[in-house]
Amino acid sequence: MSAPELETFLNETRIAKLAYLLPSGAPTIVPVWFEWDGAIARVLTARDSPKVKRLRADNRVALAVEEPVGMPERGVTIEGTVTISNDGAVPLIERLARRYYGPAKAAETIESWTADPSMWVVLEIAPVRIRSGG
Repeated sequence: MSAPELETFLNETRIAKLAYLLPSGAPTIVPVWFEWDGAIARVLTARDSPKVKRLRADNRVALAVEEPVGMPERGVTIEGTVTISNDGAVPLIERLARRYYGPAKAAETIESWTADPSMWVVLEIAPVRIRSGG
């Protein structure tokens, strides 16, 4: 993909898959909501989630995003490192809920998830390599 195509692709609403390493060294993958600002990918997660514990020990990740079934094959993989941030969770919740849900469900989710903002962290993925195809 060209740079403009990549930016457009990553700014469309899609579920991504976050890959990281378990303590045994085996890879695991979890589906996540994400946003891309042109330089950093951001993912919201609970502060006490198992992935946060693992990412504190080994911050190498890959974030894969692809077209849904039935569409021509295209995809982007962002390989990089994660920084776990205590800042920006509430604004990210608001942006992601509005991106992934309709207005009523987004409002309900924002109210629920921001009731205790201290339970959330932001995973900021700084790319080392970005690969695309299709």
